[in-house]
Amino acid sequence: MADVSTTIELSLSELREVAAYAVACARPALTIFERERPDDPRPRAAIEAARTFADGAERTKALRDSAWGAMRAAQEARDAGLAAACDAARAALAAAGAGYLHPLAKATQVKHILGPAAHAARAFELSAGDDPSVGADHLAQARALAGPVVVDVLRRYPLAPPGGGRVGELLRQLDASLR
Repeated sequence: MADVSTTIELSLSELREVAAYAVACARPALTIFERERPDDPRPRAAIEAARTFADGAERTKALRDSAWGAMRAAQEARDAGLAAACDAARAALAAAGAGYLHPLAKATQVKHILGPAAHAARAFELSAGDDPSVGADHLAQARALAGPVVVDVLRRYPLAPPGGGRVGELLRQLDASLR
């Protein structure tokens, strides 16, 4: 396991693989957000920006700006009492943030890798009346989507951090299952 003072080798190609994985995990939850907030394009824009990066584009201000937009969409959904939509938007935010995974061996960086799947799983749980089996199903799909590069990158980092409520639990479950 990596030490907090360790710098991790991380290539641009690996960052793109992590971003593609993040997009694949977060994209299904867009349906939840868009059902509740059909006129808000920000989470979809964040996922599309992450996909564009994963496909070979540079990390630009547009990618970062789309992440901030998804964050604002999540806050507005939360404020409107739309918890499932909030987590779906947070999955999009996390997908856009995946391209900014830092090469520092800190447990918090695991959120850049697995956060999109954990937030999407929570969105699906909430959408299904807080049914944990629905979240477990999404985590199983996320495990299947994690290719060797994603798993290799994940294993360079410490275990997922404690805390974070139910999303944190889902994050740690997925982390443990991929190592």
